[in-house]
Amino acid sequence: MGCDGQVTFNEAVLKHGARKIRRLLEGKVLVGFAGSGADCLALLERFEEKLNTYSGNLPRAAIELAKLWRTDRVLRHLDALLLAMDSSHILIISGRGDVIEPDEPVAAIGSGGNYALAAAKALLRNTDLPPEKVVEESLKIASEICIYTNQQLTLEKL
Repeated sequence: MGCDGQVTFNEAVLKHGARKIRRLLEGKVLVGFAGSGADCLALLERFEEKLNTYSGNLPRAAIELAKLWRTDRVLRHLDALLLAMDSSHILIISGRGDVIEPDEPVAAIGSGGNYALAAAKALLRNTDLPPEKVVEESLKIASEICIYTNQQLTLEKL
């Protein structure tokens, strides 16, 4: 999993080296986030609770978080997306109740997500690059296109 480090507020860049990926469950789960920083961190806490409650079962924890996120009076107003993965699953989790496991072993969220996703799919389909390099190169490509994405990359591997 990889992320850029740019944090923006309206048209201004506030930070270049943010860490938008967290390791949960003793490093067995990676979670990336996009959206409002405080909202993301609040959701990460809830997600970690769900992972612990369901003994590290990522799909079950994601579904339970999405249900809570959608129905809770306070949480349903949070503006964020989560991308979670373990050794067997990649899931996109939203506040609309979505828990999506993509057809291919690649997913992306955030402002530059669609650019990174397109680049990653092309690299996966047409090269023999290892996954870490696909992540890195796709984020670099996204940063060349999206003004809300920079090249201050963080890469995490399970």
